[in-house]
Amino acid sequence: MTWIARRIVSSLVLVWVVASIVFLSIHFVPGDPAVTLLTQGSSAPSVEAVEALRVKLGLDRPVLAQYLDGMSSLLVGDLGSSMQDGSPVLREILKRLPRTLELIGAAAVISLVIGIPAGFLAALRQNGLLDRILSAIAGLCQSIPVFVIGTVMILVFAQKLRWISAGGFVDFMVDPVGHLVLLLMPASAIAIDLAATVMRITRSSVLDVMRKEYVRTARSKGVPEFRVQTRHVLRNALAPIVTVVALNLGSLLGGTVLVEYVFNWPGLSGLLVEAVNARDYPMVVGCILTISTLFVFLNLLVEIAYGLLDPRIRRA
Repeated sequence: MTWIARRIVSSLVLVWVVASIVFLSIHFVPGDPAVTLLTQGSSAPSVEAVEALRVKLGLDRPVLAQYLDGMSSLLVGDLGSSMQDGSPVLREILKRLPRTLELIGAAAVISLVIGIPAGFLAALRQNGLLDRILSAIAGLCQSIPVFVIGTVMILVFAQKLRWISAGGFVDFMVDPVGHLVLLLMPASAIAIDLAATVMRITRSSVLDVMRKEYVRTARSKGVPEFRVQTRHVLRNALAPIVTVVALNLGSLLGGTVLVEYVFNWPGLSGLLVEAVNARDYPMVVGCILTISTLFVFLNLLVEIAYGLLDPRIRRA
């Protein structure tokens, strides 16, 4: 328990460091948010209006005072209010976050369904034609940017074949089937790169396990080959695969920006882009802090899981 407590404390310190860096970095970015909010078309706002808005938003105070107030508010779960419409930042994040998590979760499931069987088959046919074909496809998938994949999918499946809508969002409670249909393409666009990574890790892990002594012992005892491959090989090869997927889920939080934009999916990444364009500091800080916290939390869960499985890690 002491080891877990230390990991939790170190994770909380890391979140605080990230929050501090984000806060200070944004405040040193050129440009005045008050001017941005008051600018309409090509007409510049008056100096009096800008100063009045700066006082209202607290931007006239020293950066250190704003930082201390911001950190103290974070301790009680208050992320502040949006500079654009005054809505609570936390409410907007909680509204958008489930949509992004759903997108990432669906992408993870698709990548596992595709990547694990492909990697397993490639390992069974090591250096054969199937292995070379699957490895080449995986390399190709990892080399294509996700926004290119998304654009091609829209061109082929939405515009040419007209099998599915080009993008958008409908609430699951309103139209469950329509929601899942609209989720399919953006989730698949994200999953392609992760599926290639899972395929490569699965292949490497399976090949490593197949060389273990207990696998040769099982075969020498006459255990059916199918049982050897599934129970002894694949099961023991899953640990590194789970780790890679868990760590990549955090990275996908930052990689959904282009996908949500291309497919018009109203998630957290889209909210972050809107906030950056409007120089909405509280919203930007809230979004980045949420993404960073989730990433740290996923890493913490992986560390704890490995520590419980391997006592040597707890003594490190």
